[in-house]
This record gives sequence, structure tokens and C-alpha cells, in this order.
Amino acid sequence: MNNPHVPLPEHRIGELVRFVRENSPFYRDLYAELPADVHDVTALPLIDHAAYWGAHGIADSRVMTEPHTDGIVFKTGGSTGAPRASFYTREEWRRMSRRFGDGLPAAGLRAGDRVANLFYAGELYSSFVFTLNLLQEAPVPTVQLPIGGAAPLEYVIGALRDFSATVLAAPPTSLCRLAREVVDTVGPLPGIRLVLFSGEAFYGDQLALMTEAFPNCSVRSIGYASVDAGILAGPVDGEADSRVHEVFTPDKLVELLDPETGEPIEEPGRAGRVVATDLVRRLQPVIRYPVGDLAEWVDFPRRRLRLLGRAEEGARVGPVTVQLDDLRTVLAGADPQGRVGGLQVVLRHHDGLDQLVLRLADSTPAAPGRDTLAGALADRLGESRPMFTDHVRRGLIHPLAVEWVGANGLSVNPRTGKAVRLLDERMD
Repeated sequence: MNNPHVPLPEHRIGELVRFVRENSPFYRDLYAELPADVHDVTALPLIDHAAYWGAHGIADSRVMTEPHTDGIVFKTGGSTGAPRASFYTREEWRRMSRRFGDGLPAAGLRAGDRVANLFYAGELYSSFVFTLNLLQEAPVPTVQLPIGGAAPLEYVIGALRDFSATVLAAPPTSLCRLAREVVDTVGPLPGIRLVLFSGEAFYGDQLALMTEAFPNCSVRSIGYASVDAGILAGPVDGEADSRVHEVFTPDKLVELLDPETGEPIEEPGRAGRVVATDLVRRLQPVIRYPVGDLAEWVDFPRRRLRLLGRAEEGARVGPVTVQLDDLRTVLAGADPQGRVGGLQVVLRHHDGLDQLVLRLADSTPAAPGRDTLAGALADRLGESRPMFTDHVRRGLIHPLAVEWVGANGLSVNPRTGKAVRLLDERMD
């Protein structure tokens, strides 16, 4: 897919830095103390999420480089009171769709495939529209079946059979819900030969269910992307591990940084935070943006990485992202007396579904009142992030769980002694 030994695009970094300094008030302030010419990406500060999104309002943005007059808008993670939106020009979106579509043959897409798009559409969500666009731009001819994620399962199954679908594209939780319905109602559908997923990891128990419902299918990642950071990496042809992706060089620069020291990582097998720089987007620039994932290099010269789970920027529960800052706000509102002395977010996976667990350090010796506080947390989370409650109601993720521990019961980093903000136990 890419040049196997890609040097850092230093000339493009220098040009991008000059551009954002001239046109984006946010980056102008962020880079105010830097030398006039910067060509080394590691000399640039990491984006602070709170500062970035605080400067980027829907009606007034200090991040954007010009007014948005042509293109598309999507919303990303954030609470109801503080929605986040990503803006793309028409050409940026078209180029991104084409680049991502180029990776589909490596995922197993073939000429003549009939692809059922089961991602969610509307309400400024990106996945359905993006999948439709990248299939239009893909280098192999396909027939699209734009069914959508909100269609009743009975209708979906009927459409798959009526139109002889050969490929499914959807988030893992939706795929598993469909697979269970197939097994329980009509029996295996042997015509489905390829399942493409994105937005969350695929686990062993889910894979077994997919095989039961679609016995001739292989399960592959459609690629690695986020609404915030754009497209990042595509599937690797012939790679058995669906977590392995190859960065979309030279347009995308992905760094893996040590979670504690921030040191750049190049050796294989060492986990680091994923930090992205988009060398193409100019309307809403993304430069050294922590994506919120952990990964390790499999082959650094080829820029091939393996995704390992979430870092500490946000909790991805099934297809729902909950920002850690929002969870702290929810806790503060539910606990005005300050009973909770510490919060740790834990992600688990059992019985085929993801679960968000809030581990709370109780600063009082008495147990009474814990259930009331846990209920208030669930209510406030539902108000702040309605998508979470909706997915619980639809059986796509487990309900919120609260786990109480003593004052010293939070897991800590063994090297630093600091409490770990987020533990992703799904990859254990």
C-alpha cells in the first residue's frame, strides 16, 4: 500500500506549521514561543484536548483557518452541553474517502461484491456517509446496499437475502446483534463471505457468533480512523491479526509516544499513545493530536502498527465514546458532598458486550448511600450522553457499573505510583 521505508515528511511539516501560524489563531498562540521555522514534528507541543475543543466552537472557532463554505460537518464525542464538531472541505472529504477506499482490497473486498452498509446515519454521525463515499471511491466495482444501522433486524435479514449481499459493514456490536437474530430466526446465511468492522475492537466471543451466523465469512477491519483525527491507517493484505494496520503515508503522520515520558517509540512491541498529524487537512488542522488509543509498532519502517486498546483521552464502550473529562463532570454533579476521593474508569467485555465501569474510591468508612450515588451517576450520564443510555436500552452495551474500593484501592502505575485514569481490561 505504501512505500516500505517512508522518511518523515519534514518539508511538509514546515509548510504546514507556517500555514497554521498565519491562518489559525489557536495554532498561532500555541506556537508563539517556537522558532520561525520548524521542520521537526517532535519540536511541536501535543494538542491539549480541553484547549483545542475550548477554542473550537460550532459558531466561532479559533482553530479553523477560514470560514466553512463548502464541505461537510460531523459531530464527535462530547456531552450534550458541549458538542464537538469536525469540519471538512469538499476536497478534503473526497481525498480522504478515496485514500481510505484504496485500502479495501487489502481487507478482502472483491469486484462485484454486494455490500450492506449497516452503519448509523443521520444526526451528524459520520460512519454511514463515510462508508458510502469510500465505497464509491474504491478501486473495485461494488453494489451498495444502504440499509443503515437503525433498520429493524427482520428487515435487515430480508434485505440481505433479497439482494444477495456478500459483505456486511458495521460496528461489532451491531454485527453481533444481527448475527444473534440470524441464528435465532432464519439460520446461517452462507452467502456472506466478508464482514468489515470499525469503531471498536472485535473479540473472540464475537467472532464465534459471527461464524455461527455466517459460516463462510472472514472478519476484517475496514480501517483505522476517527472523526477528530480523520483517516489514519488501512488493513494489511494477508495479515491475520485484524488489529494490525498500515499508516496512510505520506499524507498521515502517526507517532507512538511513551505514555509516561512522551518519548517517541520506534522499536516493535512497546506500547505507546497514538498521536496523529494530518498533512492534508487545512480547514480544521490536526497536528500532534492524541487520538486516545494505545498501539505498538509491528514494523516501524513500513509504519505498521497493532492497536492495543484505549489510552486515557476517552472511553470507547461499544460504538459509544465517553470523554473522561465528561465523566469527571458527571461525578462532580452526582457527588456534591465530595464522598468520592478518586475515580478510575475501567473497560470490560463479557457476554459479548462492552461495559463501562466507574471504580470509585470512597473517602468515608460507611457504606450507606453508595447505591443512591451510583443511581445518580447513571442518571447524569444518561442526561450528558444520551447515546450511551440508548445503546444500553437496545442491548448493544452493558449498563453502567459502579465498583467501590477503599481510599487506596485504585490501580496505580508501578513505575510512577500515579493512579491510572483508564484501564482497558478487554485486551487482557
